[in-house]
Amino acid sequence: MEMKGAQGQPDYGLYAGGPPVQNQPMGPGVPSPAAWMPLPPAVANCPPGLEYLSQIDQLLIHQQIELLEALIGFETNNKYEIKNSMGQRVYFAAEQTDCCTRYWCGVARPFTIAIIDNAGREVIRLTRPFRCSACCFPCCLQKLEVQAPPGNVVGYVKQNWHPCLPRFTLLNEREEEVLKVHGPFCVCSCCSDVDFELKSLDGDNVVGKICKQWSGFVREYFTDADNFGVQFPMDLDVKMKAVVLGACFLIDFMFFEKSGNRL
Repeated sequence: MEMKGAQGQPDYGLYAGGPPVQNQPMGPGVPSPAAWMPLPPAVANCPPGLEYLSQIDQLLIHQQIELLEALIGFETNNKYEIKNSMGQRVYFAAEQTDCCTRYWCGVARPFTIAIIDNAGREVIRLTRPFRCSACCFPCCLQKLEVQAPPGNVVGYVKQNWHPCLPRFTLLNEREEEVLKVHGPFCVCSCCSDVDFELKSLDGDNVVGKICKQWSGFVREYFTDADNFGVQFPMDLDVKMKAVVLGACFLIDFMFFEKSGNRL
């Protein structure tokens, strides 16, 4: 369910705090706001808003801790900061799911995630329908659609059937296979990072990874606010970089969100 602004458009300022304020006066004890990555020059044949990805070979994704969720266990819409390796914010991501869906479907819930740039534009939209991920139902596995900008499909993340191991294929807008994602046998994040390798189609070459980073005992035990690192080749097409980012969110929901009937 999208929240609407005055013009009937989604009001992403309600999620991201609005566009950054330049030269904001600071006082003693007031933390400085996160610095935003400067807008790169326009890139030919690049969807608007993905220019940032043309200069990046890794991203850091930090899920925000929701106080209500941490204290009483009510599941709220997930929100994430997406930063580059220098700690500059590249995007802000916000889940848009109603409370009934979160309650009844839990971590298997369908969702839409809006990814917003520093101008408040929705530049990427991730859509996950409700599908089964059990190995006994290989005909109805997970599939995530990536649009950039909304309405323009640039690729898909498709779960592959395997009785024991997490396996995914990343596809372009024509549903042609481009990359594979191979996860470990055990995805338990207990005092260590968990790596999902980004591989070539033949599976021989590791070209990047999606890493669930250990966040410390207190954060891991009492919240489901996760940290991820994403690495991909610098020369990878920006549209496929957006698909890799989408794979990170799908992996988070499938393996690292806490289950249970929570609002």
